[in-house]
Amino acid sequence: MADSGKSTPTVIKKYANRRLYHTGTSTYVTLEDLAAMVQAGEDFVVYDAKSGEDITRSVLAQIIFEQENKAGTENLLPVAFLRQLIRFYGDSMRAMVPSYLEFSMDHLAREQNGLREKMSQTFGASAFQHAMEEQVRANMTFFSEAMRMFAPFAQAGQPEKPAEAPPPAAPPSASKGELDDLKRQMLEMQNRLDALAKK
Repeated sequence: MADSGKSTPTVIKKYANRRLYHTGTSTYVTLEDLAAMVQAGEDFVVYDAKSGEDITRSVLAQIIFEQENKAGTENLLPVAFLRQLIRFYGDSMRAMVPSYLEFSMDHLAREQNGLREKMSQTFGASAFQHAMEEQVRANMTFFSEAMRMFAPFAQAGQPEKPAEAPPPAAPPSASKGELDDLKRQMLEMQNRLDALAKK
């Protein structure tokens, strides 16, 4: 992705005592502080102070874990989604999941920003909140369906799937024809996402 003229990311160092050091402000910060930076759109990278290893991914995952377990907040990640995500770690489709998730979340963010602007200009706060809830429900339903469609090698009869006829099982190794099929399915999903955004 293009940098879009943004400044270089802030460097955060993580020490052996688990303390996080913000090199820009020369202060120690918490996971809550890093979560606030993400929400404010401030980019950062986290390095292990001893080894120099980039540990940004694990720190971001830890922030999500903390947010999901925070008392008094509504959980963002459905259990069915988490289970399916774990299954992808051992699946032949694993390599395609990151780009698919990145595309889906980017599209969702753009769609909701547009909806937020339209609703705030047209309706009051309660109508806006109701419309957002409806849109989130529709997005999550479509996202779950898309994830199931994107996992042709998953075993049938898993608990979180609806009681409908499972898709025909695919052979263990994907042929060129099956990969073409998956590309077509991805294009269909993109078209459906675009259609949802225009509603």
